[in-house]
Amino acid sequence: MNDIVKLAVDAYHGRVSGNFSKQETMETLRQALIDANNGSTTLSYKAVRDGKCNGLFAIMEEIIAQTVIRGLGDEPFFAALVDERNLALGDMNEFVAPDNSLFIVSEIADGVRGSRRQRLNGGEKKSITTSIKSIRVYEEMTRLLSGRCDMDVFIERVAESFKIKMYEDIFDCWNGLTAASLGATYYPTAGSFSTRALMKLIQHVEAATNKTATVVGTKLGLSLLGDELISEKQKEDLYNIGFAGRFYGTPVVSMRQIHQRNSDAFVINDNKLIIIAADTKPVKYVTEGEATIVLGNPTDNADLSQEYFCLMKTGVAAMVNEKLGVYETTDTL
Repeated sequence: MNDIVKLAVDAYHGRVSGNFSKQETMETLRQALIDANNGSTTLSYKAVRDGKCNGLFAIMEEIIAQTVIRGLGDEPFFAALVDERNLALGDMNEFVAPDNSLFIVSEIADGVRGSRRQRLNGGEKKSITTSIKSIRVYEEMTRLLSGRCDMDVFIERVAESFKIKMYEDIFDCWNGLTAASLGATYYPTAGSFSTRALMKLIQHVEAATNKTATVVGTKLGLSLLGDELISEKQKEDLYNIGFAGRFYGTPVVSMRQIHQRNSDAFVINDNKLIIIAADTKPVKYVTEGEATIVLGNPTDNADLSQEYFCLMKTGVAAMVNEKLGVYETTDTL
């Protein structure tokens, strides 16, 4: 099973394993599913009912989990700013942000020990509320087994559907980092883009955290930083990746923009740049348990079609324990 799952995950990522061609990879996967389906190319209600093809859905569940959950780290934004955890059901769902406050240093006279005692409060603890995300599919497994639907196409459609939902949830959380949600941990700056205003905001964040800041935004938003190119390296960055990799020494991280579902509208606010300097990642994303396929009953449907649910339990929330800055430009992008 592990070999089949690896083959499927490699196919999903466009990698050909060993000496396999893509066509041979698809045929090997199809044959493995047929073997797990009690040797049949069709999905039999009786076989499912009698427990003769459980391995079929176990393979699919593992492939979906590996292609969706382990796909977050492929994006620089997620690697830098999203704390992702995959918890077993029943594990403690708790994130801890350490207390970053400093002690007050008092002046006292010689021979006096009358300073006020101080301690760290242990930091903030937060549990992430999770909910079940599902996709309801019918007939696809039969088409898959009969060779009318490629394995990589099936995996891509299911995995990408879950992944887009994951992106939407994370970016909605990111867009919600505002004065109303952050309060005292937030430095706001707004107006037409100004290099000095952004540099001042970066200095505020670095002074408050005593750490090196990072500028985060979409590729379109970060294009503002290229309006004042000062080096050949910045020009190369602009040519190769679409934005300057550093802004006067401050690292820059790009977020890949996505569309709202069934729309051409963007999910992420291009006009917002966020300046962050923290040891802990501000967005917390949790998956509880494993991806699960729940079979439907064909006799419940008028056309006797076999359907099943793909289920995942996930949740996302922001947890900020360091000062950060948000620069929202009024420029038309």
